[in-house]
Amino acid sequence: MNDVIIRKAVQEDCASMLELIKELAEYEKALHEVTVTLDDFIEDGFGKSSVWGAFVAEFNGEVVGISLYYDRYSTWKGRRLYLEDLVVTERMRGKQIGKLLFDATLEHGKVNGYNGMVFQVLNWNEPAINFYKKYSPKFDDEWLNVSIEFKA
Repeated sequence: MNDVIIRKAVQEDCASMLELIKELAEYEKALHEVTVTLDDFIEDGFGKSSVWGAFVAEFNGEVVGISLYYDRYSTWKGRRLYLEDLVVTERMRGKQIGKLLFDATLEHGKVNGYNGMVFQVLNWNEPAINFYKKYSPKFDDEWLNVSIEFKA
């Protein structure tokens, strides 16, 4: 799509980005788990101690996709880029926007000295799995995901 612009996210994109994150969470049947506020999201991306970066896909002035990433460190591999979310709004899927975002994120990692990128995909999300397979990734079936929630 020649009319799609891939660019670094700016603070003014945060509300649209959060809506896309909620759209993804709804697709994954976990909308109730999105608890980050817009203010926290903005602070975490653009505040003094920002922890994430992102690319957005813009079409006709509207943010229609995001690739949100952050630094990860592996004691075995060194600096890794962690892709937290790759989301394209449903009505714009199938137009190569996800590929443009993913490729921009890969290039960002290469140019900035990371030695690889890691991410997760739900085992039932066949469209996403098939998308990632085009990049010849290594799927890991040994490690379990573990998380601990801190209550405020």
